[in-house]
Amino acid sequence: MGNRAAIYARVSTIAGQSPRMQLEALREYAAARKLDVVAELVDHGVSGTRDRRPALDELMAIARRRHIDMILVYKFDRFARSVRHLVTALDEFQVLGVEFVSYTENVDTSTPLGRALFSIVAALAELERSLVVERSSEGQRRARARGQHVGRPRRVVDDRKILELHRAGTSVRAIARAIGVSLTVVTRVVREAA
Repeated sequence: MGNRAAIYARVSTIAGQSPRMQLEALREYAAARKLDVVAELVDHGVSGTRDRRPALDELMAIARRRHIDMILVYKFDRFARSVRHLVTALDEFQVLGVEFVSYTENVDTSTPLGRALFSIVAALAELERSLVVERSSEGQRRARARGQHVGRPRRVVDDRKILELHRAGTSVRAIARAIGVSLTVVTRVVREAA
């Protein structure tokens, strides 16, 4: 394992919050391990629930270019927006050969204990995913049993206009474009009218 590290920090709001505490702790950690910090990336005023964070996106790009060997974060929640996001990122880091350290939780994927903890987190994420799918399927089954429509609501379509255009010889594709619906919808309306 090399010693090139990137530090990532995030603060949720611009006013009143500073990443200084996170950065100082991570710099001390890097110095103690004799790591060469090649990048410090900070997202200011960005919610952890946002999919797109400029500094995090840059961190991922640096990792994908294999310019770093390790990523240091202060806490999991400063880095990941969910357990699933964390597990997905850690899986990618493993493939890239990039180690991950969460300072507060004392998790370091370069150690056997850190890898074991990651495996537990991954198993919990899989359990969470399975439970969500199970609950969703059960909810859909119950809704269907009550006669409720499941899925996106059907779009209100002017069947008469579609049929009028079709009888006038307009192609299905042109009708779909004119009405603003998919080819499937136009085809269904024409087929049902036949």
